[in-house]
Amino acid sequence: MAIGNLQSKFIELVKILRKRRISIACVQKTKRVGTNVRDVDEYKLWYLGSVKHRNGVGIFVDEELRGQVVEVKQVNDRLMSIRLVIGGSTLVVINAYTPQSGLDEEKKRNFWETLDEVVRGVPSTEMLFIGHNFNGHIGSLSKSYDDVHSSFDFGDQNEREVSLLDFARDFGLRVENLSFPNREKILITFCSLVTKTQIDFFSP
Repeated sequence: MAIGNLQSKFIELVKILRKRRISIACVQKTKRVGTNVRDVDEYKLWYLGSVKHRNGVGIFVDEELRGQVVEVKQVNDRLMSIRLVIGGSTLVVINAYTPQSGLDEEKKRNFWETLDEVVRGVPSTEMLFIGHNFNGHIGSLSKSYDDVHSSFDFGDQNEREVSLLDFARDFGLRVENLSFPNREKILITFCSLVTKTQIDFFSP
């Protein structure tokens, strides 16, 4: 989720999170410089950015769980994670924001290598969730990725599709919302006059 006017958008977003009973939310493109933590009503927000008006990631945690956060790792302006201990179980939430089209291949490669390192650093005994904006369109053809993709999608693939599907395969994940056929209006997450997009959900 992109955040423009930061404070007003924070308040607006928290209202939505509260209404939908969302305890943890990852946001991207916060466009703020520095490492910071702030209270927004009942939520606590940890965020990180390095270049003003570009990139930036953050994680909101509600009042019930904010006290359970035991570690925050702010890797760079596209990647951060938090670790929570809840009822004897440990949960790691990673927020990732993939470089978009137009950036050089070295930056893209560095992003995937760093994300891979962060994910591999999570012990198998801990639960892992990844909230991400991968800037990728998987598309309707699974090609050689039948183990992670069931083809029930819409649209065309883009250049980041292979990286995304390789990532899913490496960590034993599957695109869950592509497992069953649905009408296009159900699949589409966002629609405008010029584009249609879908958010995909991965699980073990």
